[in-house]
Amino acid sequence: MLRGIHKASSNWLGKAVLMVIMGLLIVSFAIWGIGDIFRGFGANSVAKIGGKEISIEQFRQYYTDHLQQISRRLGRPISPDQARTLGLDRQLLGQMVAEAALDEQAKKLRLGLADADIAQRITSDLNFLGPNGQFDQQRFEQVIRQAGYTESRYVAEQRNVLLRRQIAHSVSGELTVPSAAMAAINQFQNEKRSIEYLALTAAQAGNLAAPVPEALVTYFEERKVLFRAPEYRKVTLLSLSPAEIAKPDTVPDADAKAYYEKNKTSYGAPDRRELRQMVFPNEEEAAAARERIAKGMSFADLAKERGLKDSDTDVGMVTKTDIIDPAVSDAAFALKSGDISAPVKGKFGTVLLQVGKIEPGSQKTYEEVAAQIKRETAEARAKTEIGVLRDKIEDERAAGSTLAEVAKKLGLKFITFDAIDRAGRGLDGKPVVDLPKTPDVVNAAFTTDIGVDTEALPLPGNGLLWYDVTEITRSRERTLEEVKDLVAARWRDDEIGKRLQAKADEMAGKIKTGAALAQLARENGLQVQTASDLQRSKPSGFIPVKAVDAVFKTPKDAAGTIEGESQTQRFVYRVTGVIDAKLDPASPEAKQLSKTLQNSFADDIIGEYIGRLENEIGITLNQAAVNQVIGGGTANR
Repeated sequence: MLRGIHKASSNWLGKAVLMVIMGLLIVSFAIWGIGDIFRGFGANSVAKIGGKEISIEQFRQYYTDHLQQISRRLGRPISPDQARTLGLDRQLLGQMVAEAALDEQAKKLRLGLADADIAQRITSDLNFLGPNGQFDQQRFEQVIRQAGYTESRYVAEQRNVLLRRQIAHSVSGELTVPSAAMAAINQFQNEKRSIEYLALTAAQAGNLAAPVPEALVTYFEERKVLFRAPEYRKVTLLSLSPAEIAKPDTVPDADAKAYYEKNKTSYGAPDRRELRQMVFPNEEEAAAARERIAKGMSFADLAKERGLKDSDTDVGMVTKTDIIDPAVSDAAFALKSGDISAPVKGKFGTVLLQVGKIEPGSQKTYEEVAAQIKRETAEARAKTEIGVLRDKIEDERAAGSTLAEVAKKLGLKFITFDAIDRAGRGLDGKPVVDLPKTPDVVNAAFTTDIGVDTEALPLPGNGLLWYDVTEITRSRERTLEEVKDLVAARWRDDEIGKRLQAKADEMAGKIKTGAALAQLARENGLQVQTASDLQRSKPSGFIPVKAVDAVFKTPKDAAGTIEGESQTQRFVYRVTGVIDAKLDPASPEAKQLSKTLQNSFADDIIGEYIGRLENEIGITLNQAAVNQVIGGGTANR
């Protein structure tokens, strides 16, 4: 919540989802220290903040809306048990209470916003703009409806969010990031190291005899859990999307051509021009300057004489719509390459313009985009049909029909996967093909049971995906005979790993006593390799991330060992160089790091402020009412 409060964003919608997923609820709210008690406020309330009560229905709606938003973001449903395990119930209640505390403070401070300010914020939100770049009422209604909001609820929430931000900005202000913090974090992120190393593989483990039967039996018995057969589920899927049911061939040419003519500019690229501009305080000075240019002075020399740098006059490659001043844009796009304009009186002063390179625009013909227009039109029209089919599918399911039966009755396609484990693999241990990756239907299938009426999952492109679990094969212990080859292979890898670790440790010990890596390489038939510019948590060539991280825990000139991508690979390395990170305070990287730290510090300060507010206002919880919403049982009182 804090980052959402602190950072004014054009995309409020879905902010709560991101805040929960990214773990930005960093405040330990004071409410958790007051006990699960009922202290004389309404039995239908979950909490009381000052004089404001949060009703069970308000919390239920807030909790449900946010879980649905998180589910849509993750592409899979989150069950109540999962939500409680992840602590989402406490986080969401804590967020709601914190917001209520800020709302109470806004009321106390008599803060307010005009309706025009709210309207301007909504109509300028990029999420609600249509293809023409203007506010689209239909898109606005569709987007907020998908997020679980009515128009009145969304407008009211926008007002509250902006008032909370007023308070947050006044508390956090413009923070100065300590140079020591900047230096420490930059050093951690950008320090570089170089190493020389030897890569040990199975060849260095020597000959390994096959295990005797008794050893294999013992190995299997001690690790039976590793060889269990996973749980498998038989799943039927029925997908419904505008793209699947759209019929482009039914869109008349006349409709497609009319759409093309109306939106012609979106099927081409506008002219772009390299533009330079000099601003003058008045028309007289601009006219005098233009006269000097007419007599032979160059635009560049005039700019230099006036003490202007190239960056002061260079507007860049722009389209006509990029220039916000109509008078200037009209004049600029009336010039030819190399021309210099007469004085132009614009909104921000009188200017002289020079046009350099011109990139002509392009325009696709109707024939080139006809198929695309018909497909998009058909999909847009299919959205209405989607709603009708969705209702029919839900009616049939409510009547007890399986998805396969529903699909056959309505003439829709369905697919059945006979056996899928939790990792999306089949009986052969290989990934199941044709299985949707978005949404995560496998995880959804493993959070339900046979015969459960599950909610449809959202598909990209405004589609829906229904799923039925029709059969469950429970996880079981396998016999040694079933997995003998797998057991033998794992035993062999373990033995190789043990030998490589022992050999690597022996080599590292010799390096510590003065042996050179090159000498060890010759003795073992290996080749010394080098790697430079290593950075924390970044892979480098064949060196995995975990090996790179180990290098940064090792002093310069010291040696170490680390397992590679598997236990049958091991590295012996020596740190040969350490390059400290330097940060130019004026660089974009420094500015970005400073901004990140400012946000982090602001979050901490705002969190402390909210905690103080909650203590001053006073907060009481009715845990029994909370449990009624989240399904956590009855509170002990």
